[in-house]
Amino acid sequence: MTTTAIILAAGQGTRMRSKTPKVLHPLSGRPLASYSVGAAQEATGIKPVLIIGHGQDEVRQVLGDTADYIVQEPQLGTGHAVLQAKPKLQGKSKLVLVTYADMPLITPASLRQLINAQRNHPGPVTMLTVIAENPRGFGRVVRGEEDQVLCVVEEAQATPAQLQIQELNSGVYCFEAAWLWEAVEKIQLSPKGEYYLTDLIGIATSEGQPVQALVAENNEELVGINTRVHLAEVESILRKRINQAWMLAGVSIIDPATTYIEPGVQIGQDTVLWPNTYLQGKSTIGDDCRLGPNTIVSDTKIGNNCTVVASVLDRAVLEDNVDIGPFGHLRKGAHLAEGVHMGNFGEVKNSYLGPGTKMGHFSYVGDTHTGSEVNIGAGTITCNFDGKNKHHTQIGEGAFIGSDTMLVAPVEIGKGSRTGAGAVVTKNVPPNSLAVGMPARTIKKLEKSD
Repeated sequence: MTTTAIILAAGQGTRMRSKTPKVLHPLSGRPLASYSVGAAQEATGIKPVLIIGHGQDEVRQVLGDTADYIVQEPQLGTGHAVLQAKPKLQGKSKLVLVTYADMPLITPASLRQLINAQRNHPGPVTMLTVIAENPRGFGRVVRGEEDQVLCVVEEAQATPAQLQIQELNSGVYCFEAAWLWEAVEKIQLSPKGEYYLTDLIGIATSEGQPVQALVAENNEELVGINTRVHLAEVESILRKRINQAWMLAGVSIIDPATTYIEPGVQIGQDTVLWPNTYLQGKSTIGDDCRLGPNTIVSDTKIGNNCTVVASVLDRAVLEDNVDIGPFGHLRKGAHLAEGVHMGNFGEVKNSYLGPGTKMGHFSYVGDTHTGSEVNIGAGTITCNFDGKNKHHTQIGEGAFIGSDTMLVAPVEIGKGSRTGAGAVVTKNVPPNSLAVGMPARTIKKLEKSD
């Protein structure tokens, strides 16, 4: 029995007070709507339909082909939004799931539970409700003397007695599709000039058909976002959920309240995360690593048994047994091979540091390839930019770069060569040679070591 999901995402979100459409505000590194889209896709196995309106071009651009799009114009309420999907979806599936793009915490498991409940229900609709003291603007579920669902009353139209009801309508439904497409045409215009999807509950009961209410097991899943205050609340809930999952999977988090892990990150067992660590994008962390405190890792691959202290890593690669920091900075294209050590206040950009290479503190290496077992002394700078173009530096295996050396690219330091402290190297240095001075000159050949 196929189920198609409709996700409502057309509203302006005026209470966010933002130029950005509400459904695109970032939440743990991803656009808000992507959570609802992903949950619906996983629950139904079919790409969901996203009803869009405000900021529609931007929404399409950001979410791409993760959803099929239908434009609601003008925007006349939730019932009108669902009606826009009728020409596309009528006759295509047995059930229709309706949810919202601003409810990112609802899980695929809860949506599947709702779908299964409707499959076994003789009536045309199953609604997801929540018992809560804080109504957060949700409509009230009105029941009859025999506890049957009679209707849903929106908060703005509720009487004082109805406002005391603690069973709230989350706005998430699963409908029998054939009934939905007929009933949605019967919704009447509200005093506010909108067509409310909640009126379908009253339509069903007026026809003598039963409405099923499935009470959510976890109230947090149904928290919606209308303001930036709500966005921060959901961010905290999501962070807690993600951190708990990783701790149960074998990752130690010293202070979960100050550790931020985005959903696309992968972490190996027995890795320890210290406070104020941020793992972002599609970063992957190996086993037995030590990250933090005060570390940001973004779209970076880290091998096993690495240590990164108070540093920033952006689109970089670390092989096994690498240690960095404190106060290191890896920029796009940095690749540190196995066993590399990078001291404090070092920076690497678009460069490969070979196995066992040691890079001293206060150094900058850009557009460079080093062989294995190279020593890069403190204060070394690769002068890779001439004001118009970037140039490459090559450092051979076993080379020793003295402190405060300036390597003016393009330049090559041969295998086993050395530069004296403070050298300004503007010409290639042959293998196994010593270069000193400003500008540096090669003064002698070195004896090869075993």
